[in-house]
Amino acid sequence: MLRRVRWRIAIPYLLLIVALMLGLAIYLSERVRQAHIADMETLLLAETELLGEAAAPALAERDTARLNEQARHWAEVLQVRVTFIAPDGTVLGESHEDRAEMDRHLYRPEVQRALASGRGSSTRFSNTVGYDMLYLAHRVTVDEATVGVVRLAVSLQQVETHVARLRTMILVAMLAATVLAGLLAVFIASRITQPIRALTGVAERIVAGDFHARLFPTTQDEVGQLTTAFNQMADTMQEKMSALEQGRSRLAAVLKHMADGVVITDAAGQVLLVNPAAAALLGTVEPGSPPATLAQLARRHQLIELWKRSRDSGQEQTELLELGYPEATLQATITPVQEAETRAFLVILQDLTRVRKLEQVRRDFVSNVSHELRTPLASLKALVETLRDGAMEDPPAAQRFLTRIEVEVDALTQLVTELLELARIEAGRAPLRLQPVLVADIVQTPVERLTPQAERAGLTLRVTLPDDLPLVLADVERARQVVTNLVHNAIKFTPAGEVEVTAGRQGDEVAISVRDTGVGIAENDLPRIFERFYKADRARSGGGTGLGLAIAKHVVQAHGGRIWAESVEGQGSTFTFTLPATSPAIVTP
Repeated sequence: MLRRVRWRIAIPYLLLIVALMLGLAIYLSERVRQAHIADMETLLLAETELLGEAAAPALAERDTARLNEQARHWAEVLQVRVTFIAPDGTVLGESHEDRAEMDRHLYRPEVQRALASGRGSSTRFSNTVGYDMLYLAHRVTVDEATVGVVRLAVSLQQVETHVARLRTMILVAMLAATVLAGLLAVFIASRITQPIRALTGVAERIVAGDFHARLFPTTQDEVGQLTTAFNQMADTMQEKMSALEQGRSRLAAVLKHMADGVVITDAAGQVLLVNPAAAALLGTVEPGSPPATLAQLARRHQLIELWKRSRDSGQEQTELLELGYPEATLQATITPVQEAETRAFLVILQDLTRVRKLEQVRRDFVSNVSHELRTPLASLKALVETLRDGAMEDPPAAQRFLTRIEVEVDALTQLVTELLELARIEAGRAPLRLQPVLVADIVQTPVERLTPQAERAGLTLRVTLPDDLPLVLADVERARQVVTNLVHNAIKFTPAGEVEVTAGRQGDEVAISVRDTGVGIAENDLPRIFERFYKADRARSGGGTGLGLAIAKHVVQAHGGRIWAESVEGQGSTFTFTLPATSPAIVTP
């Protein structure tokens, strides 16, 4: 484009110079030709006067022999053609032809003018010699009587040759001037377009991503003003691009880390954007290029139908989606978004799975608390009504009822105490006094405390600890509470057999396990046994609040450990929890 601009400037300038030089050459050559002819006419007229004076006697006498001789003599001297003509047009003397064979010249233009005014001239093609000639005639008089006409003729080829030589010189000069003018035009055009080329280079650098490229103005003319305006435009563009980049980075960071899934599609269903949360919620990966369709991305007919309803109605659509795989509850909101001349759709996916589970846990908690409170409260009410109806009059019976009331009150007190304890642990208001301790110090005391209960149930309760166990970082009383709950549950749900407490090293942790040979736990109940108030089999629960395992789980997690259960129904269960190890193995005493 810059080359076209340069030549658009240079070529008209060159054409103008060439046209001017051609016009000047034509004008000068014609003027020189005319001037040369005029000079020749003046010279020949003077010569005709001299020849007329010399030839006047011979013309008066019509002496053709002498006139022929004079014509040839003067023709040789003057290098012209000389003709002597009588007043009646008869040729009396001729330097180049035989006068006797020549026709009368009375009606030649130059002869007519000479006879009329004394001198005459004309230019015409000569049939005699076969080329253009310049004729000049002079009337010769003797005693005021016209005795003849002297005519000189010269070939115009000499004039044309001279003019052609001059024209050649003019053309050479014109060519040299044209070359110089062309070089000057190209130089001027290059100087004019050089700032444009520089601006083009800077613009290409900006297009390539170098937004710091600038061009400093070197003049105060229009080009300098254009350069200043271009720099201002580049500054504004850089500021806007920086703002857009910051906005894009922030939006990308928000989309990447936000918990809600975001998908943007066009009107045809092509996915334009999808964040990691949406890919995770839909169980897929982010689409590459070319973008996938929403159907390929989601593979959920409920979501596709919701998107179609939003597209067809042009209104926001919201629906709760229950997904089977992965098992989740999503709230999908699809909003049409108008973008310039196109329409896009914003799909927001909110994961309500945890909320629904928490609602279910809350409902179960309320149901379980109600169930656990209903039995002792009903017993208390029945006992009180019995006492009111007359049992107070029977001291032995009253004493039994009071004892029973005391048992129920103790059960309620234990339930409330464990609830408060669990709430404190969950809220972090039960600080742990962590210190390096022996695993035996955690296990032996609860086992010794529960040994009489195991013996009454006819069970064998034993502890198996390796000698090379390291110290663990634990709150002794809290850790003993976990062991107590696990051993107590094992004794309660083992009709016959044994309960064994073991420990072993697992990487940077120590795992403590309680194994029994009891009734075991159904596979469907295993994921929920650590929930509050959950009992795997209420018919044989043997009492209890159902909070022991929940408390154990929160205590272990507060220590930074893990707890889990393995069981086969009818073959016993193994409960295991870990505590962080703090030092190399120390032999237990």
